[in-house]
Amino acid sequence: MKKIDLYNVLIAPLVTEKTNTVAEKNHHVVFRVLKTANKDEIKDAFEQVFSAKVKKVTVLNVKGKVKKFGKVTGKRVNWKKAYICLEPGQQFDLATNQK
Repeated sequence: MKKIDLYNVLIAPLVTEKTNTVAEKNHHVVFRVLKTANKDEIKDAFEQVFSAKVKKVTVLNVKGKVKKFGKVTGKRVNWKKAYICLEPGQQFDLATNQK
């Protein structure tokens, strides 16, 4: 089994209208993660990087779309999205500047 560096598991936060409504209603945070990462690795990486307790992680594999540009057909890459549910009382805000 290959050991994954936990700081490289979380690629980028997803900030869209849908993720903002999910965050407000359900106290979730949505991240784009490595395709090879599992739920335990995502949980450990989030807790290590952001110092917040995680209640559960839900993972979703997103299929790449087929796109056309003139006569050329291409395909976008497949990627993985993680919905991270925080423990009650835990705070996480991307907008704040932490120094």
